[in-house]
Amino acid sequence: MLPAVVVHGGAGHIPKERAQNSTSGVSAAARAGYIVLKGGGSSMDAVVEAVTQLENNPSFNAGCGSVLNVKGEVEMDAFVMDWKTLATGAVSAVRDIANPTQLARLVMDKTSHACLTAEGAKQFARSMGVPEVPMESLITEYSRMRWRKNLAPDANPVECQMGKMGTVGAVAVDSEGVVACATSTGGMLNKMEGQVGDTPCIGQSSNIHGQIFPEGHSQAVMSILKLSEAASDSALAYMKSRVDGLGGVVTVDPQGNWAARFSSRQMAWAAAQKDTLHYGLYTGEHFTQSIDEILL
Repeated sequence: MLPAVVVHGGAGHIPKERAQNSTSGVSAAARAGYIVLKGGGSSMDAVVEAVTQLENNPSFNAGCGSVLNVKGEVEMDAFVMDWKTLATGAVSAVRDIANPTQLARLVMDKTSHACLTAEGAKQFARSMGVPEVPMESLITEYSRMRWRKNLAPDANPVECQMGKMGTVGAVAVDSEGVVACATSTGGMLNKMEGQVGDTPCIGQSSNIHGQIFPEGHSQAVMSILKLSEAASDSALAYMKSRVDGLGGVVTVDPQGNWAARFSSRQMAWAAAQKDTLHYGLYTGEHFTQSIDEILL
């Protein structure tokens, strides 16, 4: 059963014309993480690699596909956690960084802090030799279009959130049975400048064996310590009943048991285990194919 990696591209509504890219994107990310694991890499190495792939894919609300704040700028959050040591690292409201997840790992590995934000995170990135990128390189035409549409005086807040996916992330277990998770996001569409959501908050976007994240404005997130699909569904139902929130969850345990569940309309997800890729987009979908058939 070991190793295994599970990736999600964010819960929400995915327009038909973007569905294929979302599915292929999470599949490629899962394969990249799995290759790391098969090569002897740690679960932390795998989840950072997988989420980096998603940050570099403009189809997702992370990295170069991030949604824009009210000023039309990109501000990103990211978080990583190692289950064995309970070590964590996070960054929030970061700009001009291509891969916030890699920076979050540096916070975990190179500092005594749990989270760095905004200008402090930027200064730390410079001290670590992390290259800065022009903000324009992180802004897609799709993100700019949605930002402009949401600024219109007659904009419908509900309609404007349609087509916006949530936080991306990955969980993995390596050959030693160590679990790790990583998550990254551009946040909420047209958010206030400096707004920080749940992603970089310990115990909100992640937990020991998995990850659950919100969709919509509730930013209500809860931890899941059981791994069955029934438990995941129960947690999502609780979120819905308590705060009327929709979301998704990917989980994995030290034995390699995993699940990918969601209460939103769609969630692009993929898992890699025993040289087989599993993936889906809609509720009830579960396709499989050889990991070698996936093109990077």
